[in-house]
Parts: sequence; structure tokens; C-alpha cells
Amino acid sequence: MRRLLAVAARSRLAAAVGVVALLAAVLTGTAVGTASAAPQTAQGAATTQASPGWVCPGTPIPDGYVVTLRAANGCNGAGAWYIQPVQNGIWVCATSPIPAGYVITLHTANGCNSNIDTWFLETARDGQWVCAGSPIPSGYVLTGHISNACGNIGSWFQQQARVGQYICPGVAAPAGFRTDAYNASMCSGLGGWLLVSA
Repeated sequence: MRRLLAVAARSRLAAAVGVVALLAAVLTGTAVGTASAAPQTAQGAATTQASPGWVCPGTPIPDGYVVTLRAANGCNGAGAWYIQPVQNGIWVCATSPIPAGYVITLHTANGCNSNIDTWFLETARDGQWVCAGSPIPSGYVLTGHISNACGNIGSWFQQQARVGQYICPGVAAPAGFRTDAYNASMCSGLGGWLLVSA
């Protein structure tokens, strides 16, 4: 019984850490990271055999792979994660790495086989609503906001950067651009900065 309670506590902790990371990303304008209890992306680690399957926490995740399920009883009670190649239109656990070029477009608080937040990933495109905390791919900016969308965590309107756009506060100007005049009515009333050529 104690072991089951410990596993449940670890599962809830992993979910809480994922939500805290998301909130921190929203407040700081950075991309969503992976939770500490989740498998980590391989960075400078030995090459990992890339194939779909179950892995234990701490196992490096190959580039281009995502975490889509969790088995609470796997890996001797530590929980196991199912990894598979990313594709356009896939639900992933909140603890999953987000491959380059993908954005978060939907959110639910109960998924991943363990009541962990889950994200719906799509390839980035011009004129797309993305969830708060979603990565902003190179060359894109955020120009609008809805506070109660994406499972009540908020959504941002993402567009390819163009001269003459107003971008939301906290969004960096992409390479080749700089910001100029401020207009308080832009970005759905949050205010915005005019993009001009660098």
C-alpha cells in the first residue's frame, strides 16, 4: 500500500512539476521544458537507438521523438514512458520534449494514461493559435492573445514575422527585425511593438 501511495505521489509530483514549468515559461516567455521526473532529451549523451517503445525515467530521448504514454507500474514502480517519432497532430505527455518546428495547439489536464497534462503538437505555420508556453519557432512572432483558450491556460496568435506587424510584449524580434513604436491597443489590448527592418 505504501509503495502504491509513493508511486501516486511521484506521478502527481511529475504532473505538478510540468505545470510549474509551463507557468514559468508563460511568465518568462521561454519555451516549455521537460519535467525532472521525465525522460531527458539527449544532449551530448551517447547516441540512443531510435525506436518506439517503453523507457524508464532518465533515459535520453532521441531527437525527433516524443513521450506519448505513461505506465505508472513500469520500471520497478518508477513509471515507464512510451516514446515514438513525432508527427504532425500528436498528443504528448506534458513531460515530453517538443521537437524543433513543432508548437502546442491544444491542452488537456487529464491524459497520458496517468492524469498528467497532455499537449497536442502540430508543425508551425503562419496564422496559427498556440497555447501559452509553446515554443516560438525561428522567424515567428506572437500578435494576438486569448486568455481563456487552450484549456484555460491562454492562447497566442502566431504569425511569420513581417515589417509593419505589432508583436506582443515579451516577444523577441526575430533576426533581421527590430521593434519601434509602441501601441497600447495591440495584441488584444496587452500592447504591442511595431516590427521594422533591422
